[in-house]
Amino acid sequence: MKHELPVLNYKIDGLSPKISQSTLEFHHGKHHMAYITNLNNLIVGTKFENESLETIIKEADGGIFNNGAQVWNHTFYFSSFSPNPKQTPTGKLAEAINRDFGSFEAFKEKFSQAALTLFGSGWAWLSVDAYGNLEISQESNAGNPLRKGLKPILTCDVWEHAYYLDYQNRRADYIKSFWELLDWSVIESRF
Repeated sequence: MKHELPVLNYKIDGLSPKISQSTLEFHHGKHHMAYITNLNNLIVGTKFENESLETIIKEADGGIFNNGAQVWNHTFYFSSFSPNPKQTPTGKLAEAINRDFGSFEAFKEKFSQAALTLFGSGWAWLSVDAYGNLEISQESNAGNPLRKGLKPILTCDVWEHAYYLDYQNRRADYIKSFWELLDWSVIESRF
């Protein structure tokens, strides 16, 4: 199976100025594409040649895992945004957030802290466990909660290439903008 760069759900400048066109050109057009190219080259002749990204994440190691997980993680991340997002969760997801974190504001604070304090490069995740409970986790490098049997519903990319052109080393400012672009209708559909 040949993996391809997914088309963004918005124009390349649609998230500006919070995430600039330049950042999307580099992050989506170059970094994301490089992971896809690397993965396609690495899986030729292996048992993963015709497997889904989810199978690669759960079963592969080394370069195949790293590139496959990064393809999945980036696709998931980019599809979470909208120039005109639904700003807060509703329904069952809102109820679960209130149950597991006390309030939406408390959840945002805890998730933001996970994104801000992750040492080095990686991802902050919100996932659902087998019992329907929500869990925030930090994953270094290409880490993905699928590998632990969890169902991811939200992620924040804290590799520097996600924000450096727009925010330099100001990760906290990037995380603040992240919340302003996040479309809760997408996250609700994953829940």
